[in-house]
Amino acid sequence: QVQLVESGGGVVQAGDSLRLSCAVSGRASSIYASGWFRPAPGKEREFVARISWTGGRTDYADSVKGRFTIARHNNQNTLYLQMNSLKPEDTAVYYCAAQLLRGRVSTSPDDYGYWGQGTQVTVSS
Repeated sequence: QVQLVESGGGVVQAGDSLRLSCAVSGRASSIYASGWFRPAPGKEREFVARISWTGGRTDYADSVKGRFTIARHNNQNTLYLQMNSLKPEDTAVYYCAAQLLRGRVSTSPDDYGYWGQGTQVTVSS
């Protein structure tokens, strides 16, 4: 089992920055990759960013590329999402998730078996 707890959400203005954190506990050694997702029109969960648990490969949705950075603090098993130049359309509940399925670089929420409870990000114009 893997437990994920997000924090760091809030209300900011357009152009501001925010850093989300996700504390990972349990069988963290079994994680292959972790990522951030958010709801989108017509989708329950939309891919935002992912990072390999070892090796550090990162991938981003086109909508956040160049503005968001995903990172992981190895010793503390903490996942981060640094969000810069925030836009009103970034307003959403952000979920961190863990993928245990090995050998597959995935941006599909269906491949992530463990989820946090979400943290709300609101960007005002």
